[in-house]
Amino acid sequence: MAITSANQLELLQTAEAVAREKMIDPGLVVEAMEESLARAAKSRYGSEMDIRVSIDRKTGRATFTRVRTVVEDEELENYQAEMTVEQAKQYLENPAVGDTFVEEVPPVEMGRIAAQSAKQVILQKVREAERDRQFEEFQDRAGTIINGVVKREEYGNVIVDVGRGEGMLRRNEKIGRESYRNGDRIRCYIKDVRRETRGPQIFLSRTAPEFMAELFKMEVPEIYDGIIEIKAVARDPGSRAKIAVISYDGSIDPVGACVGMRGSRVQAVVNELQGEKIDIIPWNEDIPTFLVNALQPAEVSKVVLDEDAERIEVVVPDEQLSLAIGRRGQNVRLASQLTGLDIDIMTEEEESARRQKEFEERTQLFMDTLDLDEFFAQLLVAEGFTNLEEVAYVEVDELLVIDGVDEDTAGELQTRAREHLEAQAKKALENARELGAEDSLIEFDGLTPQMIEVLAKDGVKTLEDFATCADWELAGGWTTIDGERHKDDGLLEPFDMSLEEAQHLVMTARVLLGWVDPTELEAEAGDDEELESPQEEQA
Repeated sequence: MAITSANQLELLQTAEAVAREKMIDPGLVVEAMEESLARAAKSRYGSEMDIRVSIDRKTGRATFTRVRTVVEDEELENYQAEMTVEQAKQYLENPAVGDTFVEEVPPVEMGRIAAQSAKQVILQKVREAERDRQFEEFQDRAGTIINGVVKREEYGNVIVDVGRGEGMLRRNEKIGRESYRNGDRIRCYIKDVRRETRGPQIFLSRTAPEFMAELFKMEVPEIYDGIIEIKAVARDPGSRAKIAVISYDGSIDPVGACVGMRGSRVQAVVNELQGEKIDIIPWNEDIPTFLVNALQPAEVSKVVLDEDAERIEVVVPDEQLSLAIGRRGQNVRLASQLTGLDIDIMTEEEESARRQKEFEERTQLFMDTLDLDEFFAQLLVAEGFTNLEEVAYVEVDELLVIDGVDEDTAGELQTRAREHLEAQAKKALENARELGAEDSLIEFDGLTPQMIEVLAKDGVKTLEDFATCADWELAGGWTTIDGERHKDDGLLEPFDMSLEEAQHLVMTARVLLGWVDPTELEAEAGDDEELESPQEEQA
């Protein structure tokens, strides 16, 4: 095929037809044609030559040019596409390294093999452009619901025709035991879109919590308009779900709006989710209140929140225990997902037994250490004293409120408590020194002898050792692995050390050792205060 005036316009017409069919830029098709013609020319003139082709976008005329680049003498490798500064002087005025000399060469005739190769190049370019267009289109639609038609099923995965592409609904993203036949209409959530060599991969889901949120957004105009917000969703796909909502308009009930007239709105979502039962819960900033709502339909007697550990204890009446836990732990599991907290559920009887045990342990502690009779020790515990430190260093007035305690008795109690604590500290310090604890650690302000003893047992014997510790190694923390929270025990956790205290002690040790510039530390502290102050004002 020769590039003659008769078929110059045909090139542009072909490019426009292909671009229109594939819905891509005609310029990309023309570029592919230029590349294919350049390949054909190289096979005619020599593969080492730098042959380039330019097609006029108006006339369709193809111009073939040979390009030679000026390089350093020692870098000259390809004589067909490069030349030295000296060689370039016969073509260019004052040539310099990097300049190019362009000369037009006669057009080539494309043989059968060259034409076939050109066709493959054009098709490949068109495919790549089509994939890029598909990826950009569906990437913008990620996080939304799409309607499609089932094409086929492969090993339990459903391939869905979603218009200008194909999506995959994996087996584990289907609800329960859903089965589909070819041609069935299906509604899915676009979970992820990835660019891969074989084209954009569109991953669909019907089990994602976001799918339910998007369904409610479609059914409830107040959610779409932003008057009601979905704060959290937890699902056991195909069985049960909980959704927490809040209204920013005092005149609109968020739960009622989501339920709809005679349950019409929520029923539309339930039908789409194969009969999944949905509990719609009013969201509340107060976590214990929100949790009480989340555990519906069970009634809650008491809630104890441990914010540091992100755990919460819930006490329910004995007859409500099975309802609170739910079938196979479903109700408490969904409530935990909704609140983001680990929930321990116990009955009133179990809580009473635990409190009784703690009462007996503290009573025995005071009897053994303060040489008190059982009745007097029980009085101390009943007044809220939990350990020796509280008895030793509390204001005397707090001891005088106990029946039968006068100033002399209060003074004696505090003296005994302090003597016992001092004896414990002395013993702990002796043990720490025997374990190899050095003065640099013992004299460091902020650590008690008992803490130093525990650290020495774990091999932390110098201030340098202490300064290399992480805050969570000292105070403990939580790690999430595969969606499950695991407890990391801290060395000083038994002494009620918080992460903030541990971090402060470690940074102080690093400053003393000269590892950290104290001015930088002060600047960071100032930044933290600036960040915290707006929150404090809001609180």
